[in-house]
Amino acid sequence: MSEPQQLLERGLQELTLSLPSATEERLLAYLQLLARWNEVHNLTAIKNPLEMVTRHLLDSLAVLPYLRGKQFIDVGTGAGIPGIVLAIACPDTEWELLDSNGKKTRFLFQVKTTLGLDNISVCHHRVEQYHPSRLFDGVVSRAFASLADMVRCCRHLLAEGGVFLAMKGQWPEQELADLTGLATLDASYPLNVPGLAEARHLLVLEPDHNGSRGNTGLEQDN
Repeated sequence: MSEPQQLLERGLQELTLSLPSATEERLLAYLQLLARWNEVHNLTAIKNPLEMVTRHLLDSLAVLPYLRGKQFIDVGTGAGIPGIVLAIACPDTEWELLDSNGKKTRFLFQVKTTLGLDNISVCHHRVEQYHPSRLFDGVVSRAFASLADMVRCCRHLLAEGGVFLAMKGQWPEQELADLTGLATLDASYPLNVPGLAEARHLLVLEPDHNGSRGNTGLEQDN
């Protein structure tokens, strides 16, 4: 068993997640593709394969127990984090991976084709210019400048009853204060990512139906 596989399996145990062996293999195959492309295209600042397991796979998988619904969009997905990881782990959900960086979306198309991920679609757009034919149960991102920007930019993507799922590091006190009139904090979860001695939080936000449906154009990539 390789070191990345050992680290992934230990991490899954700590997260109390059980995934089929075929799913674990797909996750590691994704990392291999990422490492290969990263040598040429600089898709992520993380170079070490073991650090990729921690910061890309386990960090994303920590969100898994809190997903509700079937249709999700990962905005500013970058190299597919967390969208690719969660799509692999939840084959019964559908994911749209949105990014304005063509180099990164080309990589995502390669991952989709190589790994046969029929439950993802890749979109090369800026979020404020993207108007999909379907709306989503959850808008996921770990790459926005602020929570207020996320709500303003992505409000038009949510289905009725849908929520924002914002992955954050330290508790964003000021960002939450800036949400007045835009969204309400429905739930928050501290995420204990195995092997990562850094704060992580998942914030679930419900849009204020009287809030702005405009955008600021501040999409960021991973």
